[in-house]
Amino acid sequence: MAYVRDASSSSSSADSAASLPADRPLPLLSTLDVMALVVGIVIGAGIFSAPALIAANAASLNHILIAWAVGGLISLAGAMCYAELATSYPDAGGDYHYLRKAFGDKVGFLFAWARLTVIPTGSIALLGYVFGDYATQIFRLGPYSPAIYAALTVVVLTLLNVVGLRAGKWTQNVLTLFEVGGVVFIIVAGLLLGGPSTEGNIAQPGTASATNWGLVLIFVMLTYGGWNEAAYVSAEVVGPRRSLPRALFWSLALVTAVYLLVNLAYAKVLGVAGMAGSNAVAADALRAVLGENGARIISALIAVSALTSANATILTGARTTYAFGRDEPMFAYLGRWDMRHHTPTHALLVQGAIALALVGLGAATRSGFATMVEYTAPVFWLFFVLTGIALFVLRRRAPAAPRPFSVPLYPLTPLLFCITSGYLLYASVRHTGIGAAAGLAVLALGALVLAWRSRNASPGARHA
Repeated sequence: MAYVRDASSSSSSADSAASLPADRPLPLLSTLDVMALVVGIVIGAGIFSAPALIAANAASLNHILIAWAVGGLISLAGAMCYAELATSYPDAGGDYHYLRKAFGDKVGFLFAWARLTVIPTGSIALLGYVFGDYATQIFRLGPYSPAIYAALTVVVLTLLNVVGLRAGKWTQNVLTLFEVGGVVFIIVAGLLLGGPSTEGNIAQPGTASATNWGLVLIFVMLTYGGWNEAAYVSAEVVGPRRSLPRALFWSLALVTAVYLLVNLAYAKVLGVAGMAGSNAVAADALRAVLGENGARIISALIAVSALTSANATILTGARTTYAFGRDEPMFAYLGRWDMRHHTPTHALLVQGAIALALVGLGAATRSGFATMVEYTAPVFWLFFVLTGIALFVLRRRAPAAPRPFSVPLYPLTPLLFCITSGYLLYASVRHTGIGAAAGLAVLALGALVLAWRSRNASPGARHA
């Protein structure tokens, strides 16, 4: 996709950048850069494992494809809500900024605490373990090989982003190109190289007698997760009024098309029953058409996908931490913007240190990936619900405020987003274990820190 700047933004971007305070983000990201972030985060490791779990709970391929299409529509509804919020209130804090405006300082504090300690940091550690698990298949580094690879992922990608925004965004663009190219390779291999022996698989029924739509949608929506991270770079987008909604729409359209095609490829090679019985559906599909070399290729692809998502999460996650430090005197160290490199250096380093600690937690439990999924999910969906509600609050509070982009079909679109997010919050608590308790305990610790701050800080020492 070729990027063409808005006529208005191209003539004024230099002036607007020059008019910004010297210690704030500058608009340096194009539509293509934002698309690379969104696609890179969303097409992560989930598409290589979730289809097997979905097939195990679906009665037919048609139901599987309907679920993936519905997931794309739900994600698009949420993206349109975020597009309105991000263009109306562009800020490096993303959700933190919207929640703070809608619900006040205390909710904003808790969300920023969750971003600092649970959501992106846990996701970075999780993706590090995905990379470690598959890199270990290629070259093992001893009994703690996945944890070592995960730690190296956190350190190297954090340092790349500390070097500067340009290094971070070009790393992201290149990794996303490889990631999407690899998924296209799976699609081509499955659909075109499957051979006569696999032609009948695509029509085989599933193993489930009836589709468990609730469970299927949980796995589908987890695989679509991550598009909201675009909100954290809204202050750094050139011409955000047009660029941000356009980037979100086309990113999710691309992801939905890729997900539908890759599931068709899996089904053609393995059948729905074969997908359901696979522990590594992508590797099994490529092994069936290309032999062991195909399995090695997919291991490398999944490793690259994990790196792509990890780099994007590191880049966007630190933006909330920076905004938190900018607004909260207690964490002022985090709120310093490095104008030389156009990046929140302190926030990146602290985020990396916490992610490394979570890698250590995963190594201690010897189930790093599962522990991090449980750790992040309930807190993530809790604040998704609140962000959806924030759209209603801000619309009602300031009905005449300028909105460069308005969510289509209001209020139905944000209502759909809130309902689905609430359901996934319920499901994430119900289906997770000790990891979820740990994540919620860390959020509760943030509430204690907030209470201590409220008692000890003078009214003039902080923003309301």
